[in-house]
Amino acid sequence: MPNQVCCMEMRINLDCPACCKKMRRVLLKMKEIETHMIERQQCRVCICGRFDPAEVAIKIRKKMKRRVEIMDVQLFNNQEEEEEEGHQIPHGDFDQPIAQPA
Repeated sequence: MPNQVCCMEMRINLDCPACCKKMRRVLLKMKEIETHMIERQQCRVCICGRFDPAEVAIKIRKKMKRRVEIMDVQLFNNQEEEEEEGHQIPHGDFDQPIAQPA
């Protein structure tokens, strides 16, 4: 799974600015996470990168000492690897004119 890029949305109780700051510090120290977004009002954290979702959730739970609930995980195929294997990702036909409504 570390070869695939994935985005994970988690719910974790972030009730004060200090909790958000600690969460940000924890996420920045994790090398496998490329981007993150912390939403304090909704108690949500979204992270993207090359990682195993279960392992990252366990690491965050241990460091934050708070319950972590995985809401959603999206896996993305690596486009470069597919092109090396000879598979082409289908793209839309952009040569045709856009139909105008009458």
